[in-house]
Amino acid sequence: MTYHPKSEFMRVMMERGFLADCTDYQALDEALIQGVVPAYIGFDATAKSLHVGSLIQIMMLRWLQKTGHKPITLMGGGTTKVGDPSFRADERPLLDDAAINANIDGIKQVFAKYIDYSDAENGALMLNNAEWLDGLNYLEFLRDIGRHFSVNRMLAFESVKSRIDREQSLSFLEFNYMILQAYDFLELNRRYGCVLQMGGSDQWGNIVNGIDLTRRVLDHQIFGLTSPLLTTSDGKKMGKTADGAIWLNADMRSPYEFWQFWRNSTDADVGRFLKLYTELPVEECDRLGALEGAAINDAKIILANEITTLCHGAEAAKAAEATAREVFEKGGVGDDLPTLSLSADEIGDGISIVQLFVKSGLAGSGKEAKRLFAENGAKLNDTALSNPGQMITQDDLASPMKLSAGKKRHALVTLD
Repeated sequence: MTYHPKSEFMRVMMERGFLADCTDYQALDEALIQGVVPAYIGFDATAKSLHVGSLIQIMMLRWLQKTGHKPITLMGGGTTKVGDPSFRADERPLLDDAAINANIDGIKQVFAKYIDYSDAENGALMLNNAEWLDGLNYLEFLRDIGRHFSVNRMLAFESVKSRIDREQSLSFLEFNYMILQAYDFLELNRRYGCVLQMGGSDQWGNIVNGIDLTRRVLDHQIFGLTSPLLTTSDGKKMGKTADGAIWLNADMRSPYEFWQFWRNSTDADVGRFLKLYTELPVEECDRLGALEGAAINDAKIILANEITTLCHGAEAAKAAEATAREVFEKGGVGDDLPTLSLSADEIGDGISIVQLFVKSGLAGSGKEAKRLFAENGAKLNDTALSNPGQMITQDDLASPMKLSAGKKRHALVTLD
């Protein structure tokens, strides 16, 4: 649709590619002009960190605050006990309270880098839906909330329908998730005046449910806004690579590996990623994204530096770039490479080179490591390896050893 927004937030969302759909463009735009709008995104606590797949939502909250509005980061301490079935083929593993709370503590570290939680008028709130979900009385909830939901309508939602069409089991527990998420929006509106929920386009059905429930129970007008579900230009899911998720916490994915992920973006993705994940002006993003040949590599370094600076700080970005130049341009050993430190006891009389590839994270399994050898992708100190049975001794580790998987992934192995 062609809509020319009056509010800065909606303009940013549309210009930079964040906007997939909105329940009422004009009314939301008007609300954003009238004053500070509290808006939330929910994050389930299924791991100790969020990964790059969640970064588009985090950036939406950051832009919301930068344009004068109030972000609410809602942690799913309650809903994580149920698990979101949206577009999943199987049920999520259920976590206990201790695991959920540990995950929430890890995730909070990420948000603090992007969003200001001060007492300012538009200072962000960090909330946990366990606050209202844990104490629910089941019969009261069924009577007061459940009566507003049509099972026929719930079955028609694509996230549920696709599961049933494939004859994959959908537990009653998971089926309740959309009711609980709708109830979150109702409670956030009632308690904190929240009038906007944002999320990925796979959450559209859940968001609309919350808007409908709040209108029925409180007779309040609230809004929903979704972002596109991102894949890379070669069709891969955003945030996942051959060796696992690109986590946002430094203790789960080093700043160097994080930087390298963005540096390895395909040419076609550079302009789009600059708009979504950095704060460079749109015109500059377009200019950099249009570069060709060797020049696009300079744009990729700018992309990696800008995103890493936001997530891990300017020093980490600078160190990552220096390491990359050392490794790739000079064939040396960079100081900031992921490092595997082994004790003399761990090495014993010798440890196989295949084990080192697995332990350092360059291969997910011994089988994967052996495939690297077979395809001539395994290197030791920049020399190709051909024998997966080779043993490494303590003497071999008298100085740091550099392992490489292909041209772009490296790790150091040192002796404690």
